[in-house]
Amino acid sequence: MSGAKPGRQLLRQEVVEGIKRYILDERLRPGDPLPTEPALCEALGASRSSVREAVKILNALDIVEVRHGHGTYVGRLSLSALVESLTFRGLLSPGDDFQVLADLVDVRELVERGMADRIVTQLGPDQLDSLESLVAAMREQGAGEGEGRGFVEADRAFHALLVQPLGNELVEQLSMAFWDVFAIVAPHLDGFTHADEAETVAAHQSIVDAARAGDVPAFMKSLGEHYAPVRRRISEARARDAAQA
Repeated sequence: MSGAKPGRQLLRQEVVEGIKRYILDERLRPGDPLPTEPALCEALGASRSSVREAVKILNALDIVEVRHGHGTYVGRLSLSALVESLTFRGLLSPGDDFQVLADLVDVRELVERGMADRIVTQLGPDQLDSLESLVAAMREQGAGEGEGRGFVEADRAFHALLVQPLGNELVEQLSMAFWDVFAIVAPHLDGFTHADEAETVAAHQSIVDAARAGDVPAFMKSLGEHYAPVRRRISEARARDAAQA
């Protein structure tokens, strides 16, 4: 890395910005094709190697998608880079683990509580039934069986469906990005007991019951009850870590 020349880095970044400008100027949408590599070189006045490096950077950020044998397309513009960055931050050092987890819980609850009125209003009967089914799946599969994959997947699907009626793609992506980071870093907490499992399932059921009743205060109370045990586990894990230090 120390061998990279500053001029080369600057040129690469200029090409990155040039491709981003092209996407915006042409009003391209996710899935739309980008010009061929030679065409990009000509349009940007850049070498083929600079364009290739820029495309690699943008591909890592999900701004473009390289389909080998087909070409380069505008990417999904997901928050995958954010997930990677937050996950690495959470795994980088023991002290960071707990702070990242605490921050993620705060943000997840903030998003859902902030949208509570709209969520309750816009959840339809079919969606409520689907949420109920996911709670049943969590109850039946349990967090301790098969490494808890069924439980975890149902939990993720529950929170994805909870914000889906909002029709806000950014909220959906943020919610799932924070959930994914939490799921990756959370195993450092340990100690997820059967009592914790039952409490988690009950909290999800209360969320559904409150939404079905159209009771926004009860919905918000249930969200608080859902995240309170997680905060308790983070606090306990932090205390254990401090005692062992």
